[in-house]
Amino acid sequence: MTRVATLAATDDFDGWRTAARALALARVPAGDVIWQVGEQPTDLFGDEAEPDAAPGAGFSVPRPFVDLARTAIAHADPERFALLYTALLRIRANPALLDDRADPLVGRLESMAKQVRRDIHKMRAFLRFREIGEGEATRFVAWWEPEHHIVRLNADFFVRRFATMRWSILTPELSVHWDGETLDFSPGATRADAPDGDPLEETWATYYSNIFNPARVKIGAMLKEMPRKYWKNMPETALVPGLIAGAQAREAEMAEKSRAKQAVGGNSLIAWEALREEAAHCTRCPLHAHATQTVFGEGPIDAALMFVGEQPGDQEDLAGKPFVGPAGQLFDRALAEAGVDRARTYVSNAVKHFKYEQRGKRRIHSKPNGAEIEACRWWIDRERDLIRPPVTVALGATAARSLMGKVVTISGTRGRAHMLADGGEAWVTVHPSYLLRLPDEAAAAAEYARFVEELRQVGERAGVMLSGSSPGKTI
Repeated sequence: MTRVATLAATDDFDGWRTAARALALARVPAGDVIWQVGEQPTDLFGDEAEPDAAPGAGFSVPRPFVDLARTAIAHADPERFALLYTALLRIRANPALLDDRADPLVGRLESMAKQVRRDIHKMRAFLRFREIGEGEATRFVAWWEPEHHIVRLNADFFVRRFATMRWSILTPELSVHWDGETLDFSPGATRADAPDGDPLEETWATYYSNIFNPARVKIGAMLKEMPRKYWKNMPETALVPGLIAGAQAREAEMAEKSRAKQAVGGNSLIAWEALREEAAHCTRCPLHAHATQTVFGEGPIDAALMFVGEQPGDQEDLAGKPFVGPAGQLFDRALAEAGVDRARTYVSNAVKHFKYEQRGKRRIHSKPNGAEIEACRWWIDRERDLIRPPVTVALGATAARSLMGKVVTISGTRGRAHMLADGGEAWVTVHPSYLLRLPDEAAAAAEYARFVEELRQVGERAGVMLSGSSPGKTI
């Protein structure tokens, strides 16, 4: 007999969970359930799903499945409810189902959840508020067109980020409003309901033009991270074509100089770009299956100083760039205090994909194991072959193991040079994230001062202090 399960909204996870639990306890096959949202037309001969099990009856499933379902249910795929119910029935019979990454259903659900997470990230990165009203009536309004049903999932983020503002986010399906105390939802809106601009945008456009760095423009990477479909909601994107045109001219000039240098034995920009492209499709270890993307190194191809960290963190995984999260910000500050010109250093990681444990909505860093470090060692070796840095600094024990090919301790290797097989020096110090974790303020201050002094020392040995020559070509 066909059952009809009716949900209150397109992202009604609680409703789906309640209906799915009752259907599973009643042993209703997945093929006998029709899932619908609201009053959509459905099977004329179907019966409404009723909980046939006794009150209080239930069963448990692995926490990772609950987290997966909570995210995947926000996908736009109309089959998502049925797919998740099918997975639920299979997990009751085989609780380890999610560990089988080769299973087609698991793979499809993981892919859906990944697309939802990326859509959430894009909304956070590219949504722009416009100011309307004056005085106490001032309010900020934004228009957004998500690919998936993510408005409710993202609402708490914007409340935390803009807690003191009164704002509304309008989307075609659902709108969300915050008055400084209460979060409310209302039906979808149209683009005409949102303002086109405000006086602050001219100031922002001027600022954006000034910080735009042509030397770092990679059009393909930029379009990957900021696809054109998002441009219409972003005031700065009207400037991008002209800025790119200028960047291309400058890039051509710099590339010509780089080719001249390569002709006399310098590092090959072409080879580095080919290596980065190859790394983008790396499947040498299982970490690639869950990370957002490969995070490759960046910096001058003729850098005299190279830093190697452990692995990308959550923010690096989303941005596709190394050392941009909290640890990276501390690293930048320490380099500045040490007088080291970061623009003349190359930064990378021993492991190129983010390894993490999913805990609710958070992705918690998990330390790479020996096999993962060894699998990724091929990439760091190729980077060093191209860069040929006289001095390489391992930030943490994982990086030191990658560079030296064996397990070492920081305390046993710190503070002195170690010769590498290619003739370069390796130095070992702590990873910036270690400094962030120290609970005692006095100890943290002492360790940070030591870290800054070590950076100054390697900067002087490599000749990349701020008083030195101008930086090389940045990639």
